[in-house]
Amino acid sequence: MSTGKKLGLLATLYLSQGLPYGFFVTAVPVLLRKEGSSLAMVSLSSALMLPWGLKLLVAPFVDKHRGSALGPRRGWILPLQVTTALCVFASALLGELLGRGGPGLLVALAGATVITAILAATQDCATDGLAVELLDDKERGLGNGVQVAAYRLGMIVGGSALLVVFDVLGWLPTFGAMAALLLLATAPIALWREPRGVQPAAPAALSILVRFFRRPRVWPWLALIVLYKLGDAYGSPMVKPLLVDRGMSVADIGLLVGGLGSGAALVGALVGGWLAGRAGRRVALVSAGLVHALLMACYALPLVGVGGTTLLSTLMVLEHLTGSMATVALFTVMMDASDESSGATDYTAQASVIVWATFAGAAPSGFLAEALGYAGHFLIAGVVCAVGAIALPYALTRGVLPARTTS
Repeated sequence: MSTGKKLGLLATLYLSQGLPYGFFVTAVPVLLRKEGSSLAMVSLSSALMLPWGLKLLVAPFVDKHRGSALGPRRGWILPLQVTTALCVFASALLGELLGRGGPGLLVALAGATVITAILAATQDCATDGLAVELLDDKERGLGNGVQVAAYRLGMIVGGSALLVVFDVLGWLPTFGAMAALLLLATAPIALWREPRGVQPAAPAALSILVRFFRRPRVWPWLALIVLYKLGDAYGSPMVKPLLVDRGMSVADIGLLVGGLGSGAALVGALVGGWLAGRAGRRVALVSAGLVHALLMACYALPLVGVGGTTLLSTLMVLEHLTGSMATVALFTVMMDASDESSGATDYTAQASVIVWATFAGAAPSGFLAEALGYAGHFLIAGVVCAVGAIALPYALTRGVLPARTTS
């Protein structure tokens, strides 16, 4: 299978993942409030993200049970994606009824949404396993760039774009269109014939997970992943409040973050993938990580009288660009650390660590920004980013990357 076909196939699958994720993150809170839900109910909607946080419990089963006639990975992905599209359409029907005041339909809508999230998160595990198997070492840089770019594009369509269309057309046409997009993105995986070969007998699902955490050097490696992402996780949550406090309007922030920032992140994902494949993982991790650290620290400049909102906007766009580059470089080495036989579990375990690192950095960020001021906050974030950008690539030269048991 050519590199172009591999990347095209994976792009449609990661786009499909981004569509429901963007919907849950961006659209659900707005739509719940629009339908009259309380702020407490809106805040509780964040629980819809729980299936993505629990993927680590699902991934070993995806690795173990690969005997479908549709193919080892395709046997999971194809039914899950079709069922996800059907659940999205069911949510549209429920939303249409909800708009007409049907009793108890808010609960039914939430239930359909949770089911959709579980299906999409499980498909995420299977797709990550497929990517580990499909992409060779030289293809993984660009492959992860395409992965992040397609996922972000799906989030934009499923979140921001969906809200714009919803405001004009309403529930049924909007989410019917989203379901149709999911089915359209299913066509490549439906037409592809996955090589089956002879599947070796897999150990128990729990054994697959335990095996990953018992691999040599895995715990230092996971700690380095946390360190690499911690500065960004700590600094980024305060960027939007900073823009507000510097006098930018909500509309201008939406255009800057959702338009220019998202566009820069898409470009950064592709550039980062190319750099990781062409110049090597360590070069990509160091160069993108250090520039991103510098830009994070430079958010402090307008706060001490250097530049103004124009500089702040420029910094935000460039920070999104380099942050996406650094993320793709990290994802590439995470894939290098994943066995082909247990790719869904190995990659998901590392991705779960990033989720927890993001929470650990983001949770105290507001408290510390209030105590230290924005300038001190972003200077600390830049320093932590720089430490991670140096420590992880250096550790790679010392052989800290967990050795794969299969090639």
